[in-house]
Amino acid sequence: MATEKNLVMQARELLYERGQKGLDLARQIMAEEKISYEPLREAVEYFMNSWEDVLHPALLSLACEAVGGTPEDTNNVAAALVLLSGGADLHDDVIDQSAVKDSKPTVYGKFGKDLTVLAGEVLLFKGLYALHEACETLPTEQKQAILQLIKQAFFGVSSGEAREASLRGRIDCAEDYREMIKMKATITKATMEIGAILGQGTAQEMEALGHYGKTFSILFTLRDEFIDTFELAEIKNRAQNECLPLPILLTCKNAKKAEKISKLIKSEITERQLENILDIVIDSKETNQLKQEMYSLVKAENENLHLVKFQNNSFSLLLNCMLEDI
Repeated sequence: MATEKNLVMQARELLYERGQKGLDLARQIMAEEKISYEPLREAVEYFMNSWEDVLHPALLSLACEAVGGTPEDTNNVAAALVLLSGGADLHDDVIDQSAVKDSKPTVYGKFGKDLTVLAGEVLLFKGLYALHEACETLPTEQKQAILQLIKQAFFGVSSGEAREASLRGRIDCAEDYREMIKMKATITKATMEIGAILGQGTAQEMEALGHYGKTFSILFTLRDEFIDTFELAEIKNRAQNECLPLPILLTCKNAKKAEKISKLIKSEITERQLENILDIVIDSKETNQLKQEMYSLVKAENENLHLVKFQNNSFSLLLNCMLEDI
């Protein structure tokens, strides 16, 4: 007998259904670009074949539809966002020295630092050019608003990345790390606002969708923080090159627990040591408070959705799946 799909699976299917066209267009744009140096071309092709950013195109499409617009009108801007976010992700992997993701080598892990930086530059430049082309036929006011939102969003992400880099290796930075997560939510916030602009929504709808985008991005990141807490490879890399996941950092606000965790991460982290860390973290007061905050964010955002006239169950599904198995 077929079992009911869980919320995460339903959300994944929704994102691919609504975001695949934007992703495919971005891949087509890059495939048509002639990069003369073969290793760089191979690095870009490798990334684009593995880069599955359907999130931003899907949210752009859903936001446009929610205010009465036509989702297909978002495809060109969506492709530009895929390229821009991809370029930023490549540079992020260099900063974090992320050699493997989802059991597959990253561009950094396969091609090295130099080609990863240069591939990121290719995507950023092509993304900006694609964005300019996508906005060419729009009314001047819409074009200027979209370009301004993109600029602010990526400045926000860059500031968040810089702040995160300054926290590397510390365990006493939970609140700074939380602020960094909020700073990096600017791209998803801008994506929803741009969808409202393309759909010619009202100022109230644009504000409500932007707020949704920021909240969703924060929840998405917090969910990833919980997942990383259970992954040995992630814990090892984050202990060496990044910041530890937020549930661990929050638990370290307790001095006695911080001392125990600090001892466990000083040497090479083993499965046994990770189990000991999880014993300290998972049922801690600080971790449970974080879970409650996530529940409160979902509840408040679901209540706020009435401000958008054509929103459907898709928005609630994406919010609610962030709590599944947490």
